[in-house]
Amino acid sequence: MCEISIIVPVYKVEPYLRKCVDSILAQTFTDFEVILVDDGSPDNSGKICDEYASKDSRVRVIHKENGGLSSARNAGIDVARGKYLGFVDSDDYIEKDMYELLYDNIVKEQADLSICGIYD
Repeated sequence: MCEISIIVPVYKVEPYLRKCVDSILAQTFTDFEVILVDDGSPDNSGKICDEYASKDSRVRVIHKENGGLSSARNAGIDVARGKYLGFVDSDDYIEKDMYELLYDNIVKEQADLSICGIYD
């Protein structure tokens, strides 16, 4: 079991997906899995997801019929093995220490939840 399952719903984000996944895989906190949920994307997003899964054992891919954002997130939750859940939108990228900071706060404060907002 890993500490964090990071769920990424994927739909028609071919131009952004690599930057998103690369930013997750570059995290300073490394005890996580990435669940890429291909929500029936008609572009090459699903193939890109499969490429990452073949290169990094922390990446898993679910291919499903299009059901929308909530359906994709729930599909990821259903297979998550982490103690905590994290979500990243597939057209976003994150700072390399984001999950380290969130996790450290959970441990320090003995919290059940840690959240963050957007940074400009």
